[in-house]
Amino acid sequence: MRARTARRALGALSAGVALAVLMAGPARADAIRAQEWGLDSVRVHEAWGTTKGAGVTVAVLDTGVDEGHPDLRGRVLPGKDLIGFGAGPGDRAWARHGTAMAGIVAGRGHGPDDADGVMGVAPDARILPVRVILEDGDPARAKARGARGAALADGIRWAADHGADVINLSLGDDSDTAHPEPREDAAVQYALRKGAVVVASAGNGGEHGDHVSYPAAYPGVIAVTAVDRYGAHASFSTRRWYATVSAPGVDVVIADPDRRYYEGWGTSAASAFVSGVVALVRAADPGLAPAQVRELLTRTAQDAPPGGRSDELGAGLVDAAAAVTAATRGGVAARGATAPAPRYFGAGPRPGPRHTGGAPLGGPALAAGGAGVALLAAAAVLDRRRRREKTAGAPRRAFLQR
Repeated sequence: MRARTARRALGALSAGVALAVLMAGPARADAIRAQEWGLDSVRVHEAWGTTKGAGVTVAVLDTGVDEGHPDLRGRVLPGKDLIGFGAGPGDRAWARHGTAMAGIVAGRGHGPDDADGVMGVAPDARILPVRVILEDGDPARAKARGARGAALADGIRWAADHGADVINLSLGDDSDTAHPEPREDAAVQYALRKGAVVVASAGNGGEHGDHVSYPAAYPGVIAVTAVDRYGAHASFSTRRWYATVSAPGVDVVIADPDRRYYEGWGTSAASAFVSGVVALVRAADPGLAPAQVRELLTRTAQDAPPGGRSDELGAGLVDAAAAVTAATRGGVAARGATAPAPRYFGAGPRPGPRHTGGAPLGGPALAAGGAGVALLAAAAVLDRRRRREKTAGAPRRAFLQR
């Protein structure tokens, strides 16, 4: 998604083609929850024995968030629209991507006992929405071309100044002309100094040149790559030196303002998963600095690749239970971690051998999730979007496909 200066204008969400499956009410809870394999893979249920993220604010810098969505009731704070034009609430091109990310972070379901809908990683966290990009289908995309875009940098600073403990950036520029923008880099460093943990999607360029993506590559950012339900690196996920950890990014259930549920894939979703885990960590130990949180996540990650890290997986699959346990024990692994992340721009260090995946995550819950379309065909509502659509306008994208 786009919020670049000068030659990189405000742009829109890149989305794919959908295959809709009609959902029936009675099977809704089982169908949706059975597909949320990512919650089991990052071990959030064990972490919930300690905290569900109460007291933590996660800023979602995106296309806006549908505050009226039943799965987000009472969790969305008054936010900021830094675009100022385009679709509005009630339009189809409003807040689809942002609502999906907010649901992954802090969805809490709805209905009796919250049994229906999407459950997020940190369901007691608050969402601070900041609109900094346009949706793919927004008619204002044409107007956005050539517009001067400083929304992302301004949004990061606004979020940091308005109580964000975590800033989720499920967006980026991974075009072949991507390069660091001083204003954005400065905004990220400002947020880190204010104590906000900044999480960003690593990029969806794994099959298209693995171009560096910003803001993921800015120093201090927790950059997240995507894995499938077996813990294997997703082929679309960018492989670069800045990868910090990995998280679910394939067949992820997402909420939509149309009150339906879809399956999405991309490093957008992976970033939102990690932002939710960070919210749990911050709730367990609010005193951890951003660099300490980053180190804690890398030290407690599951399925570490050979050598301890790789460009595909970072330090491994984020582990909410292990991270929260470490935080409640004083964050021993992270307390001494104050060194800043290395500053790499341009080509970066020479990449090492590629790691193509790990052992299957396994478990009964994941096996149930593996039923996929079979479960949903009976009573589902998951739109699967598998084809990339060429995006007009500037290269800033949101890294999620439906």
